[in-house]
Amino acid sequence: MKHGLRGILPVAPTPFLDDGRVDEDGMRRVLDFLVDAGVDAICILANYSEQFALSDEERDRLMRISLGHVAGRVPVIVTISHFHTGTVVARARAAEAMGAAMVMMMPPYHGAGLKADAQGIFEHFAAVNDAIGIPIMVQDAPLSGVELPVPLLARMARELERVSYFKIECPFAADKLAALIAEAGEHVEGPFDGEEGVTLLADLDAGATGTMTSALLPDRIRPIVIDYLEGRHGDALAGWQACLPLINHENRQCGLRAAKTVLKEGGVIRSDHVRHPLRPMSSRTRARLLDLAHRLDVLALRWGR
Repeated sequence: MKHGLRGILPVAPTPFLDDGRVDEDGMRRVLDFLVDAGVDAICILANYSEQFALSDEERDRLMRISLGHVAGRVPVIVTISHFHTGTVVARARAAEAMGAAMVMMMPPYHGAGLKADAQGIFEHFAAVNDAIGIPIMVQDAPLSGVELPVPLLARMARELERVSYFKIECPFAADKLAALIAEAGEHVEGPFDGEEGVTLLADLDAGATGTMTSALLPDRIRPIVIDYLEGRHGDALAGWQACLPLINHENRQCGLRAAKTVLKEGGVIRSDHVRHPLRPMSSRTRARLLDLAHRLDVLALRWGR
């Protein structure tokens, strides 16, 4: 990766067969679909990849399959989050050794009662910073329940050379992005948002240079980001308004199941299975999802046919 990333960096779902086994061929097809959709990078083993439902052996196998199959066609970001600093360092080194362009990590947390303080969080990221030579993306998500105040994020950006990308997907993300950019300046190489792009225009207004969405409709979201960054703000707004009903349904009703359902409908993967205790979405929610996806004619519904 010679230049800073911008645009769309979607999370690749982990396909399972109906019996719950990892679908290795399906994983390769998901990656091919995302490359064909024109994405700027692919993120694997993230929360929307059901990383929390994978064994260590499955993680390693999926990382090897993904990096080998993408083979440099686009950069691959490997999520390495773990509570234990030593485990995160080991995962970071393994990802770099296999060819990852970047790693992404959340602050250490384990339920409501086990969280590091600000200095512990800084040291957690510093250990990874000192162990690898590729960029680190900080994932600031409400899932962790950990507060990452702007001064702490700015300190990491200024003092840790490889901490240069930030995925801000907490409430009022736009204000936090703007404050982080104002405080850390050039040390923030990649300010990104998440949350499936539901606040994308506000976050771009605040200075975001890209978004990390699911794999549901990257072919429709990337033009919005590029239009905005190239000054065509009216076109960006129109594109976002067209996508917003589907984005909102994914974000508020479906979660990580949405991309799998549409990818299965389009023949990209064989099953939309999610691992227990997650459950399939209701037929009502699925019907609305597919109706909205067909109205937008998303690539996922056509790619595998």
